[in-house]
Amino acid sequence: MSSGRALSLFSAAAMTFVSPVHAQSADQAAEISAGEITRTVRTMTLDQFEGRAPGTAGEDRTIGYLIGRFEALGLEPGGVDGNWTQPVPLLHTRLGKPDRLAFSMDGESTVLNAGKDIYVSTLQPNDRAVIESAEMVFVGYGVTAPERGWDDFKGVDLKGKVAVFLVNDPDFAAASGEAVAGTFGGRAMTYYGRWTYKFEEASRRGAAAALIIHETEAAGYGWSVVESPQGENYGIVKPADQVTSLALQGWISGGAAEKLFADAGLDLEELRAAARTRAFEPVAIGATLSADYPVQQEVVQSQNVFGKITGKSRPDETIIYGAHWDAYGEGPPDADGKIYRAGANDDALGIAGIMEIARKFKSMPQPDRTIVIAAWSAEERGLLGSEVYAQNPIYPVETTVANLAIDVLQTAGKAKDVILVGKGQGTLEDDLAKFAQLQGRVVTEENLPERGLFFRADHFSLAKRGVPVLLMMSLAGASDLVEGGRAAGQTWIDDYTGNCYHAACDAWSPDWDLTGAVQDISVMFDIGQDLAYSERWPEWKEGSEFKELRDASAEARP
Repeated sequence: MSSGRALSLFSAAAMTFVSPVHAQSADQAAEISAGEITRTVRTMTLDQFEGRAPGTAGEDRTIGYLIGRFEALGLEPGGVDGNWTQPVPLLHTRLGKPDRLAFSMDGESTVLNAGKDIYVSTLQPNDRAVIESAEMVFVGYGVTAPERGWDDFKGVDLKGKVAVFLVNDPDFAAASGEAVAGTFGGRAMTYYGRWTYKFEEASRRGAAAALIIHETEAAGYGWSVVESPQGENYGIVKPADQVTSLALQGWISGGAAEKLFADAGLDLEELRAAARTRAFEPVAIGATLSADYPVQQEVVQSQNVFGKITGKSRPDETIIYGAHWDAYGEGPPDADGKIYRAGANDDALGIAGIMEIARKFKSMPQPDRTIVIAAWSAEERGLLGSEVYAQNPIYPVETTVANLAIDVLQTAGKAKDVILVGKGQGTLEDDLAKFAQLQGRVVTEENLPERGLFFRADHFSLAKRGVPVLLMMSLAGASDLVEGGRAAGQTWIDDYTGNCYHAACDAWSPDWDLTGAVQDISVMFDIGQDLAYSERWPEWKEGSEFKELRDASAEARP
């Protein structure tokens, strides 16, 4: 969709959707406003936006709304060729009801319940996803990490086979004293634990399908989150020679996996223990998978949206604030009859936050460095909008000072602390501590590092290219709330993740208390402001896997 089309859509919808950004005094504009945040979230979650799924009429309206808001805030177009947007071409697939889905063993077939026993999707541009009696191979955690002396594959041939993985890292469940303990960060997930890595590794080895055995604790979410896309998937459009080898990729439930291994005469618990050793070798399960799904597939044109404030003295040095505009679109009705999974917190609240940051910057003298406000597409489909940007950056990654990301903020009131995601990665965490202290707060390390949240938001696409990053995400740990302490913070997390994460009830509520979110947005502004009026370059810390990338581009920075 062209920016011109988006502008016309905004103009047509403005009176319905947009509360005007009124002229304010500098003192008023200098405050992050809970009222403005609320108005943005309530607008973005209206039914007219249809849950903001990429490639839908809801996207068209969302893009128009965002461009209109950026214009009203006084931002300049920051996209491709002086426009507001960057194209994000996506392969969109949806599986229908399978004509066949079964395990076979010793001449006996076990018919599987699609969605209950196995949840899969596809990223191949075909009208059917077919697996014909493919051998199943258990590959442990499926990690190849030469720098850690680890190889789960041992040269096994996976071409045309089904790779079956454990979720998370080899030392996630390690007991004290096990040799593996600490090799992969202990309870803190590394990228090797992410499902995206496992699917990529299976494809690199020519597998026909990949299944991850679901465990709620190790995954960080329950089965309801696994199946929430309803058979739908999105991927970046690729040339034919780069399309994944996986006809199907997804999850097998813990119960179905236990039965499969038991029927094959294998002890899954013993295999889990073996997979936590360097000596582990892949195990042929002795079963095959057959599947035949009809596939609806299309290429949809989505968009990232960018506004900017050009720097006065060093305009080629950029600070990017990012949040994702997309949510999950239409789904089955919930108990209240809601069908749109519009992501009020995840991540309309983040979009509202970066808009407030833009408004505050516009109330101040022109920054020395350029401020970019990025609204990413297709985060919920695998960080795809930010990945398209990272592969085709509008602003060179070598001179991108930092990427500051907002994705899910707690709505339960003021907190005595701020949650740090990804401890030990970069010097931006020191900035976080400094500016949190000025608010009278302290930094608390994420208490759920096994969820791998550092790898699950859009900043990661830029981190992989060496850009220093910082993520503000309240799901990483229970905030120490002024009212109710850490117990109240945990109650908020449990309620949100247990009931509303990726569900229709992630909606704005009059019960929201945004004073804590305002604190978090303000500290992110303060970090970026300090960088915007300075010559300082954040760095990765020793031991970070991204430090070498950044160091290699040092000559590009003054």
